[in-house]
Amino acid sequence: MNGATQETRNGIEHDIEVSEEMLDFIQNSPSMFHTVATIRDYLDAEGFEYLPEQSKWRVTAGGSYYTVRNGSSIVAFKVGGNVSDNYHFQMAAAHSDSPTYKVKAVPELDGPAGYLRLNVEAYGGMIDNTWLDKPLGVAGRVLVSEDGKIASRLLDIEKDILLIPNLAIHMNHSINKGMEYNRQVDMCPLFSAGELPAGAFDEMIAQVLDVDADQILGKDLFLVNHQEPSIWGAADEFVSSPKLDDLQCAFAALKAFIASSNDDDVSVYACFDNEEVGSNTKQGAMSTFLRDVLSRANSALGYGSEDLQAAIAKSMMLSCDNAHAVHPNHPEKADAANHPLLNHGIVVKEAANQKYTTDAYSRAVFAKICNDAGIPIQFFANRSDSAGGSTLGNLSNIQVSQHSVDIGLPQLAMHSSYETTGVKDTALGIAAIRAFFDANVQIEDVDSVSVW
Repeated sequence: MNGATQETRNGIEHDIEVSEEMLDFIQNSPSMFHTVATIRDYLDAEGFEYLPEQSKWRVTAGGSYYTVRNGSSIVAFKVGGNVSDNYHFQMAAAHSDSPTYKVKAVPELDGPAGYLRLNVEAYGGMIDNTWLDKPLGVAGRVLVSEDGKIASRLLDIEKDILLIPNLAIHMNHSINKGMEYNRQVDMCPLFSAGELPAGAFDEMIAQVLDVDADQILGKDLFLVNHQEPSIWGAADEFVSSPKLDDLQCAFAALKAFIASSNDDDVSVYACFDNEEVGSNTKQGAMSTFLRDVLSRANSALGYGSEDLQAAIAKSMMLSCDNAHAVHPNHPEKADAANHPLLNHGIVVKEAANQKYTTDAYSRAVFAKICNDAGIPIQFFANRSDSAGGSTLGNLSNIQVSQHSVDIGLPQLAMHSSYETTGVKDTALGIAAIRAFFDANVQIEDVDSVSVW
């Protein structure tokens, strides 16, 4: 094997290793509550200190900290050793949730003919038919009464307990001509065909949590696709998994944040819940959560409100949410020039309607950082005759107005229950986001910025 071939093989093996860790991260994160618990495990292993929102904070230069809201959103920050009242923030934010179905408070539907089904409703804008005929579990949090208190417990039913069966083609001859699914009728998961009695769902949860069913006071539970993630292709080019949107970015930004080093700023990592349903919750990107963390960190460092306002004005965020790669069967759906490809790295997303935060200023800063580091970047824009989606960057800017660029990793089948990306893209994303955290971005005024 010649040197160039060996170098290529080493690169592929590194990309596969990073992708395998990313897939482990996703499998450990079957709900937004588990995502935050998994992120906490990473931060705890690196010596970060947990600061409960309900307690007074003590923060010092050189320290690393995190706080959690609702068990489903998290903000971590590292204070540079050289920070002064002239400091600024450099941030990356992703989201912890993915489109799925939420189990209703009264979860069971009886019949017909002895069947027991779950009563679920859509959480986010998923592709309904990708949830059919797949082994499913349930995960989330359960609030239980114990020892005179109400305690939150994580739940992950790892056993295949549910399936949403398709209607046979013999009973729906036009199914291949297009099918509009009625979520109250067509998307009810099958739980039992007569072996389990009414009330069995809550009894199952109680048994798993080792409590009595009457101790269960509340549930935030979601369906989980149990199809195994896979690195596949004759050349190991592809990675497929549930929840790539947005746990691939959540993972990449976390790894970059932990590995980075910057003594001259306060580096921030945020992972918000509820992006898929609009972000307008107490723990979403539109909430006060990020602003509260920045304000409390500023005060704990001994600085005043004027220092905070100046710091935010000098700050920059990477809004990290996946991007649409060119589809192999429908290239006409992509813009003629601004269309990302799998295995070509991080994507800068831009839209004239401002659903993305990228403008010339923020794009230039991020492009310089990546160019200086030799890291490839791609660009995405919607077709001019097609409306695109939104993400968390412009919503978080309502509370913390700062320069921001929307980025993501290219993927296929976004909002499917099983999505696909390139094997190289996670490692390339980590490299690009780390380069941003390692760089010193000095925003001097509206016309000038220095990056080194």
